Amino acid sequence: MPYLCGMKQFNVPVGYRSPLIAGIKQKRKEQDKLKKDFTPTLLDLGPLQIFLARHFGFCYGVENAIEIAFRTIEENPGKRIFLLSEMIHNPQVNADLLSKGVQFLQDTKGNELISLDSLTAEDVVIIPAFGTTLEMEALLSAKGIPTEKYNTTCPFVEKVWNRSEQIAAKGYSIVVHGKPQHEETRATFSHASHHTPTVVVNDMNETIELAKYITGEKKSTDFYTEFAGRFSTGFNIETDLQRIGVVNQTTQLASDTQAISDYLKSVFIRHFQLTAANIAERFADTRDTLCYATNDNQTAVTGMLANTTADLAIVIGGYNSSNSSHLVELCEEKLPTYFIDAADKLISKTTILNRNWRTKEQTTVEHYLPEKDTVRILMTSGASCPDAVVESTIRKLASFYGVEERLETYISA
Repeated sequence: MPYLCGMKQFNVPVGYRSPLIAGIKQKRKEQDKLKKDFTPTLLDLGPLQIFLARHFGFCYGVENAIEIAFRTIEENPGKRIFLLSEMIHNPQVNADLLSKGVQFLQDTKGNELISLDSLTAEDVVIIPAFGTTLEMEALLSAKGIPTEKYNTTCPFVEKVWNRSEQIAAKGYSIVVHGKPQHEETRATFSHASHHTPTVVVNDMNETIELAKYITGEKKSTDFYTEFAGRFSTGFNIETDLQRIGVVNQTTQLASDTQAISDYLKSVFIRHFQLTAANIAERFADTRDTLCYATNDNQTAVTGMLANTTADLAIVIGGYNSSNSSHLVELCEEKLPTYFIDAADKLISKTTILNRNWRTKEQTTVEHYLPEKDTVRILMTSGASCPDAVVESTIRKLASFYGVEERLETYISA
């Protein structure tokens, strides 16, 4: 049975689906067709109360990529099938693809795992949801491998590329807010720099330093060392930041991208003595280039944190998932927060294996569930996390309190 996402149906493997989560999401959709209500869904299990974020889990781009990947495997028996890198940042999905014989050509940072020289025109290469660079597309095309046939690039990533091309045509350079080593940022950098001078900033601290080259506070020659590997070929710091537009990796924190854009805009207004009437001469109106799912998921978590009293938060997602990490970042500002990629990290009622999203270290935490009559947990998941993993996490928690049977009410609701 196809999995429904918006107006399009996707054939997502049954193992990723969840009757519990499907029932909850469908009920919320019927009650809130315009997606204006960001209050969480309460699973009241007596001694355990779980507040599920209004929006979480698989997005359009992820479901599209999964459908294409598994269909590609079915349609090409006997052929060698490769993925440029991880399909999405979810361990279960990537493990399932590997189990079906798919091989990864690169790791998430672009390092070769299998020599690209070994590829032939008979091979199938799937481009992941993050997209890829123009250089990689050209390399594959030169080998006779069609890049468009098995391309799962998320349409919201392509939207950023299109926006970059549009403002480049008007003479603006591009500042990309993204994690420099992330597959999507590398792809966006490649596409943007094909049209105009481009530079990548990771965060506000780097943005502040970049601005000092615009204002002349820093020596222009220092830029090439400080931002080594972050700027396009031939980039001239003295001329290429006179007119700019800001775009982003689609899974960044919306508030961070907005703050970076606002800061650079204020620098331009002061330095070039601009007004509201002529700001467009120097600073492009790129609007928000976050994907809808990232924006919805972050807004749902922000609203949940502001209006729900809880003891802790649990975020489920791949450990190298950018959008999942940002959900952890939001939650831990308010509550003790635990980042897991599967239910097996809930070792017992007293012990959990928690991943630090900053350091990537995994530690054992004891007594993460408070001893009280009613424990209240906020829960969400990243855009590449299957609903089945969320359900298994909920069931594991419910089993600790002996209330798993109460979940049946929500399945039939």
